[in-house]
Amino acid sequence: MKDFTDFIKDRKYLRNVSPRTIEFYEDCLRSVNKYGDFSESGIKKWVIGQREAGISARSVNTRITGVNAYLKWAGETHRAEFLKEENKPLAVYGTPAISKILAFKPSARQRRTHTLLLLTFDCGLRVSEAVGLRVSDLDFDNLLISVKGKGNKHRLVPMSQEMRKILWRFCTDRTGFVFSTRDGKALMRRNVLRDVKLLCKRIGVDVPRRSVHAARHTMATDYIRQGGSVVKLQRILGHSNITTTMRYVHLQGQDLIEEHQKLGILGRR
Repeated sequence: MKDFTDFIKDRKYLRNVSPRTIEFYEDCLRSVNKYGDFSESGIKKWVIGQREAGISARSVNTRITGVNAYLKWAGETHRAEFLKEENKPLAVYGTPAISKILAFKPSARQRRTHTLLLLTFDCGLRVSEAVGLRVSDLDFDNLLISVKGKGNKHRLVPMSQEMRKILWRFCTDRTGFVFSTRDGKALMRRNVLRDVKLLCKRIGVDVPRRSVHAARHTMATDYIRQGGSVVKLQRILGHSNITTTMRYVHLQGQDLIEEHQKLGILGRR
């Protein structure tokens, strides 16, 4: 079987994937080496070992995507089978939480994190996309943001006029990264997640699972709820497959209640 290191080089130098994707493939390799190997029986052992270790089906399936990409590249005929996942509602911020976050007046120290969170609510960016933004990526005249997404794919994402005001004030005297450290470097993803949790705690908001990504879920869910197009949402979020975007077309508990009041036999009386 071809060496996994050569697969990494292929993806890095020929496919030009992002450093984060390289880290993902390396994580897949570490996981396989820990629980099994790349043979057909070893793959089954690997999957079982992860589940026995308490790793969720969703996380295992994510790694299976990377392992199968390697097996296909290596010319192998066997593949890891995806596990059936529990269909859990996507984590989102509730309306009261959003209202508190929007109304919050951050201190100078909190302003960076608060602005990044508002940007995610408004534009649905991934954490990596937000921290990679440069001031030169912001087109204030046309209300557009040039975003570098997964696989180094670029797309234009619209922003609201209110978000333009917030970013215009925030970016005064900034020339490099929009969200930078004191020495001008890009923020680390884990530090952003930490700061968002601390900010939400300060505001008095319960933090959903995957705190920043939940803001992306919230934007997408609300976009559909307000009658937005799934195709346009796909372009905004940067999904290569519309089936991924369709995950956001779901009804939350309150939506189900309101809909039932309108359409239920007794509710209409």
